[in-house]
Amino acid sequence: MTQIDIRRADERFATKLDWLDSKHSFSFGPHHDPDNTHHGLLWVNNDDIVRGGTGFDTHAHRDMEIVTWVLAGELEHRDSEGNHGVITPGLAQRMSAGTGIRHSERNPSSNADVHFLQMWVPPDTGGIDPGYEQLDVSAELASGDLFPIASGKRHESAITIFQRDAVLWGGRIAPGRSVDVPVDRHVHLYVARGSGVLEPGGQLGTGDAARLYDPDGSTFTAGPAGAEVSIWATA
Repeated sequence: MTQIDIRRADERFATKLDWLDSKHSFSFGPHHDPDNTHHGLLWVNNDDIVRGGTGFDTHAHRDMEIVTWVLAGELEHRDSEGNHGVITPGLAQRMSAGTGIRHSERNPSSNADVHFLQMWVPPDTGGIDPGYEQLDVSAELASGDLFPIASGKRHESAITIFQRDAVLWGGRIAPGRSVDVPVDRHVHLYVARGSGVLEPGGQLGTGDAARLYDPDGSTFTAGPAGAEVSIWATA
């Protein structure tokens, strides 16, 4: 039987600086709760707003698959492997930290905020070579339905993550449309924008999340303004 744990937006950890407004679904940085460290293989689900002309200076990661999804604005990426890209809505990005990588993430606009999700899952094999992938999925986003954004299961038209037991589904769900929630041992549904109804589970608004354990079939129906959602299905 499906078990559901609803986490409301105002229950998240928050980091507020003059250049950053970040909400954390799980323990992150100085925010620690031993009972809230991850859900399945999803270790980080950060909802970040970065002011124009600012951002995260060069810093290091190791042995983590990092997926970035921009909701509004632009985010510029540079890393120690020579990769460079500007991510906008409809572009999926994955960075494999592997044996070690250094990167920066900056808002190239002088005055407009960038709003994005950053999500981390561990790789199924440690010590791989660092890597980067960026893919235009704007056609899938425009469909108003769910689609695989990042996959360790070889989904076509999804960026590849090196974790065979994880898939990130997402979509800008059209108002009133119902979608079937993917099934796995652990499912994390996050409403980045808009609202909707999870059945079973109830009403979800912007910033709310549902943690599902061993789901046996759920649906999500977008509210009157639609909903942009990310759904991780993992072991």
